[in-house]
Amino acid sequence: MLIVHSHNGVPIRLTEERWQHIVLRHPEMQELQEKVAETLVGPHIIQQGDAGELIALRFYSEAPVINKFVVVIYKETSQEDGFILTAYLSNFPNNRRTTIWKQ
Repeated sequence: MLIVHSHNGVPIRLTEERWQHIVLRHPEMQELQEKVAETLVGPHIIQQGDAGELIALRFYSEAPVINKFVVVIYKETSQEDGFILTAYLSNFPNNRRTTIWKQ
């Protein structure tokens, strides 16, 4: 299990089961677990999700992710715990979502 601290300082868990779910649905993420962790620790943008989740985005301009955002959707259940729901690549941030923090 991978645990990193979010921008808010909350420990966020990524279990093996959840990682397998992510790469099954988004095979392009297979080699990007480190980028997922980087995105949580140092996002460029944080947006509000629809059901209380947070969406961290970080833009990458170099290989293996060329000109894409890594998007990590996660939930902070308390100041001491949180977990990743999913992660994927995107060309742009979702402009219909509220941005709650920007670098």
